Amino acid sequence: MAADAAAAPAQRTYDEEMQFIEQQSPVEFLVKIGMVPNMRVPGKFYLNDRLKTLLFDELRAATQRGGSGGFLPAVKQIANVAAMPGIVKLSMAMPDVHSGYGFAIGNVAAFDMADPEAVVSPGGVGFDINCGVRLLRTNLMEEDVAGVKEQLAQALFDHIPVGVGSQGIIPTTAADLEAALEMGMDWSLREGYSWAEDKEHCEEYGRMLNADPSCVSARAKKRGLPQMGTLGAGNHYAEIQVVDEIFDTAAARKMGIERTGQVCVMIHSGSRGLGHQVATDALVAMERAMARDGIAVNDRQLACARIDSEEGQNYLKAMACAANYAWVNRSSMTFLARQAFAKLFNKTPDELDMHVIYDVSHNIAKEEEHVVNGKQMRLLVHRKGATRAFPPHHPLIPVDYQFTGQPVLIGGTMGTCSYVLTGTEKGMHQTFGSTCHGAGRARSRNNSRNSLTYTQVLDNLKAKGISIRVASPKLVMEEAPESYKDVTEVVDTCHEAGISAKCVKLRPIAVVKG
Repeated sequence: MAADAAAAPAQRTYDEEMQFIEQQSPVEFLVKIGMVPNMRVPGKFYLNDRLKTLLFDELRAATQRGGSGGFLPAVKQIANVAAMPGIVKLSMAMPDVHSGYGFAIGNVAAFDMADPEAVVSPGGVGFDINCGVRLLRTNLMEEDVAGVKEQLAQALFDHIPVGVGSQGIIPTTAADLEAALEMGMDWSLREGYSWAEDKEHCEEYGRMLNADPSCVSARAKKRGLPQMGTLGAGNHYAEIQVVDEIFDTAAARKMGIERTGQVCVMIHSGSRGLGHQVATDALVAMERAMARDGIAVNDRQLACARIDSEEGQNYLKAMACAANYAWVNRSSMTFLARQAFAKLFNKTPDELDMHVIYDVSHNIAKEEEHVVNGKQMRLLVHRKGATRAFPPHHPLIPVDYQFTGQPVLIGGTMGTCSYVLTGTEKGMHQTFGSTCHGAGRARSRNNSRNSLTYTQVLDNLKAKGISIRVASPKLVMEEAPESYKDVTEVVDTCHEAGISAKCVKLRPIAVVKG
């Protein structure tokens, strides 16, 4: 293992650390070079007055405990990423930022692919590769489902396998898995689990072309085979939602959202055990690569490899397979959700207008072209707990959204609202076309378990008129709204900063969780 970079200076006080943070606007903060050793670029984060308290309190607590125990505070993680080889412009964090493994959740960092020293880091993608959100519309209104809300929640729960260790019901052989890893949603389309137009409204059209299943370990495949088409547990969910507010009528209409009260379905899931194993395998390989190539980082959780190295390329190919798996996973659950609605309403999914509005990824690294300091550059953009948000007229977004910008799906927490945003030109210039991904944790899972009871959480949801089906009731405390930041504050901060624009607000009426 390569030695960590030069030793950090003597422990600073909170006030001394704050000297390295400069507020540039009501919602923008700069992390100056020097906060940690060897920073190549500054850091930046977006927070409003109500959200910044959490970040600064975390930094204060870390200085008081002397830097030992737990993850580093998020602002230090942002700074450490700014010290990685090949990084350009800024190490950025979105308003839902919180501490994570190596990179903070909400961190965005881009590396120059023309720089032979530039690196790729699994910590900059996360363990749940291509964890993402898909939104389906329907032509149903809230009054159409009010009388059958409980039955609809049960139908979704019965159709979609949920919970820790859940197994898929769509028949999948080892050969099917190999094909799905390589083909992504093209496999779903071939097998009849997806509509042809679904992939048009999916990031990367539901398939990363550099996927190579031979780079995915046998253990990862073994974990992934039984889980295809399953929701999983943790913060993953399937929700029946209604349109609560429309901020941009023209953009909403392009998405097929015509009026408040319209029923939608949101699916939030990722690559399950397969993605986790891909990340774990890569971290082991990259520790060896760092020792061989003399790559030094400030935090050993930032294990990385040069992009063009064998380890770097193998990870990117395996990560692409896991991303494809996640798109297949969400496509399979889309198929099952359509079946559930069709059965209950005795209409075909087509008659119910159950089209995919969009499908976004928020744990992924992708090769993209961006302008940095007036120069067109080919970059490897890591988005961990952050969502791509490309502006109108960008060639990589669907023709339907060329005049409105890419839809950005922001999932709320259990029982709270969700949002659809659109990408902006300002975001393209400032954040490599990136924005937030959700609410972001305010409490650790352990703290949530100790502070809440699952009966309290379920009773609170019922009091709001939300039907709920949960496979593991004792895990719901971890995902209670009290465990997270206010998603509206997060979205409002992105809107105020201009890095994405509010389009639609959605309110849950039924939740299915693992």
